[in-house]
Amino acid sequence: MLLDEPPAMNPNRALITGKVCGVDVTAIEDPVEQNARYLDKLVDELARGRAQEKVLRR
Repeated sequence: MLLDEPPAMNPNRALITGKVCGVDVTAIEDPVEQNARYLDKLVDELARGRAQEKVLRR
């Protein structure tokens, strides 16, 4: 990976479900905002002590 390239998004991010600030993350249409909310949801759940495997609903 070159330093001028952004990191790749994890393809499993779509497995994150739930609501952030009362908005269902899967219902967000703007892909940039949706990716930001996936990250927000993941950080919130990890901060609560949940394992990443539990956050990614399979």
